[in-house]
Order: sequence, then C-alpha cells, then structure tokens
Amino acid sequence: MTQATPTTKPTDPARKVRIVLWILLAAVIGAGLIWYSVFTATKPQPVAVQPVADAQLIRDDSHRLTTPATEKAQLVEFLDFECESCRAAAPLVEELKQEYGDRITFVNRYFPLPSHKNSGQAALAVEAAAQQGKYEQMAAKMFETQPQWGEKQDFQNALFRSFAEELGLDMDKYDAAVAAEETKERIRKDIADGKALGVTGTPTFFLNGEKLVLDSEEQFRQLLDDAAK
Repeated sequence: MTQATPTTKPTDPARKVRIVLWILLAAVIGAGLIWYSVFTATKPQPVAVQPVADAQLIRDDSHRLTTPATEKAQLVEFLDFECESCRAAAPLVEELKQEYGDRITFVNRYFPLPSHKNSGQAALAVEAAAQQGKYEQMAAKMFETQPQWGEKQDFQNALFRSFAEELGLDMDKYDAAVAAEETKERIRKDIADGKALGVTGTPTFFLNGEKLVLDSEEQFRQLLDDAAK
C-alpha cells in the first residue's frame, strides 16, 4: 500500500494580506494606547476651580508670604504641619519663593488632616504666633521639628508652647489666642474653603485658580516660570 503524502493547502493571497493588515492595525492601536497612557500620566493636569457657595481661594486674612510690587500670579498652598510631604516640599517652596516672590504672591492656608492628631493643634499654635507677627518663623519651626512630634498619639501643646517661648512671644497673648474661638474658626474657614475647592490631601497647590497635579520639581518650576512672565 502506498502511503498518501500530506499536502498543504495554498494560502489565499488576499487572506494573507488581510492578516498582515490586521497585525499592523493592532500594532498601531497598541502603540497609541501606550503613548496615551504615558502622556496622561506625566502631563500637567490643572483643574479649574469652580465657585462653590462662599468658598474662596484667598481671603483677606490669608497669609501672604510675598507682596510683589507687580503681581503676575498667585500660588496658594493648602498645608498640614504634620504632613511629611509638606515638610519635604517646604525647602523647594522656600527656594521658589525667593526666586519668584517679586512677581508671584505666595499664600499659605491651613488644612490639618483628621488622621494627624497634632496637626490641628500645630495650626492653632502657628496662627497664635501669626497674631504676633511670627507666622513664618513658627511655621518653619513646626516643619523643622516635625520628626520630634509628628505621629505622636498624645497632644504636643506643651512642646508647641515652648516654641512660642523660643520665638519671644508674649505668652499671655499666645495662650489666649490658642484658646480663642476666633482662632479656631479662622482655621475651620481655611479647611472649609479647601474642601469646597477640591482639596483632599496635602500639600495642594493652586496657581492662578487652577489646582495643580505635579510630578516633578522641573514641571513645578516651569509652571511658575510661565505664569511669572
């Protein structure tokens, strides 16, 4: 018996062309999706602030750290003194303030997070110092000493009071300010504004009314550079 030799069915040329085209199309779509994901993950994504009730990005009593003669832009930071990311960002913000402070108004607002036991007390201490003209000094002290008191489960009011003494504050006025309902309401107002404007974590920055999504120091600097022109 003669064994039959298997034969291969010739490939239809048109079918072969269609297969090649489908492969090329899939490759193009795949590459496009990859580039889209990279672009959207790295590009600045400012979100326009929508007016919500009485929410204000900057109020008359907000702490302005620079007062440029000719203002080109405003940079508002919502911060938490117990936040490690805020502490890490502080040196860069100070550097940018020195570089752009003659053209950009830098504004700080309180946003103590409920997960941080002492962040609210730290904000009260800083605001009490601010009432005696020592906002920046007390804020800097809080970040400088954060590893000493951050993440503690007991209140650090006595330590904060010692900072006020070091700064030479009138301690009777300091104690009264920390206890005053007006001081607490001042901080509550910042928190309420932040929540209404979409702040959920710290630090959160707004440049000329747009909430910034930052992924690098270079991007941050470029945004300020463009706004300051």
